[in-house]
Amino acid sequence: MTDNSQHNRPRVVVVGGGFGGLQAALGLAKADVNVTILDRKNHHTFQPLLYQVALAALSPADIAAPIRSVMRSKKNVEVLIGNVVGFDLERRRVRLEEGDEVPYDYLVIAAGATHSYFGRDDWAQLAPGLKTLEDATEIRRRVLLAFELAERETLLDRQHCPLNFVIVGAGPTGVELAGAIAEISRHVLTQDFTAIDPRRARIILLEGGPRVLPTYTEDLSASAQRQLEQLGVEVRTNTMVTNIEPGVVWVGDEKLESVVTLWAAGVRASSLGEAVGGKIDRSGRVVVNDRLNIEGHPEIFAIGDVAHFEQNGAPVPGVAPVAIQMGQYVAKEIRRRVQNKPSRPFSYWDKGSMATIGRTKGIAQIGKIHLSGVIAWAAWLFIHLIYLIGYRNRFSVLLNWGWQYLSWQSGARLITGSDQLPGWHYHHDTETSEQKKRAAG
Repeated sequence: MTDNSQHNRPRVVVVGGGFGGLQAALGLAKADVNVTILDRKNHHTFQPLLYQVALAALSPADIAAPIRSVMRSKKNVEVLIGNVVGFDLERRRVRLEEGDEVPYDYLVIAAGATHSYFGRDDWAQLAPGLKTLEDATEIRRRVLLAFELAERETLLDRQHCPLNFVIVGAGPTGVELAGAIAEISRHVLTQDFTAIDPRRARIILLEGGPRVLPTYTEDLSASAQRQLEQLGVEVRTNTMVTNIEPGVVWVGDEKLESVVTLWAAGVRASSLGEAVGGKIDRSGRVVVNDRLNIEGHPEIFAIGDVAHFEQNGAPVPGVAPVAIQMGQYVAKEIRRRVQNKPSRPFSYWDKGSMATIGRTKGIAQIGKIHLSGVIAWAAWLFIHLIYLIGYRNRFSVLLNWGWQYLSWQSGARLITGSDQLPGWHYHHDTETSEQKKRAAG
């Protein structure tokens, strides 16, 4: 690491290169401080478009940018790859898995969140969630492989197990995944196979609560469900998953066969929030004050998914706009402190929420304005294109979207990794066993 002690500048360590961490570092790029970004990956991922990588609409490079490249011209910012495992609060050190320590005067924890299986971590291998590029490419592999295996089995054995795709959780990620799988099966793949009809695939969206997209108003939630059903998605609310096995999702005593099961039912904040002490909420987020500081540590900030910040009596949601505004605020607040200027509290400006459901389908909630259908979809496209990091990524995504809209084709339908599906072998082995019993009897 570059020795900047000769400059006698405060040292700011930013843990995490997501939306919040990146904004904090960018905001401090010309400040009289030295900034170190620590992340396990070398890239920033635009998470709102991960589902499009998962369903082959975009390639990973379209929605990711190397952190080092983003910070190339920022002379007071350095980037280190490392897995943060804890902190020495007395000595003000960040501890890395490799045994190294990184000193700080100000610490910004922007480590994000991961999947929560509510105590059933054994489900993770059977029902992957969607938080990283690795998650997205694994989901892409499973979904596309299911159709390929169905084609092979039909040509060789003249039968295949039901092409059922089950998504657990009907928040924004679950709704986006369900809509995208419906579109790829109903439109994109229809002419690609000779033995199977992808349009006969079942997409089943399970939600434990009474409605999809529960954080939206009831009218928008109802509109979202109608749009999903128009795409052919089977929406089941008030439905609690009780167990997940290879090829099976259990809802009480009901057995749902599933060649691909996806998890979108819950998230939990990074454990690094707990590592700094302070009060922790049910989702693992550390409670922060109106300066986004940890209790008792004005030099430590927590932002984004790892922070529990309340405004108007309720916690702000764990979405990208919140993390972006928090990161921008922290940069300004550290600047103020370094310059001995008065501190100011953080206030989140809610610019609205939107979710896409499919081609020309979406919802948007902007203050008292509620939009559905093609207008909400177009607004969603525009906003996400603007917020993408890098002109190359914006151009690439725009080009891909235009081509897909005109042709109903995507250029990222690549299957990499294993050619096995846990649910597929379960069905195939079961059928073989039953056939053997009938033959023997």
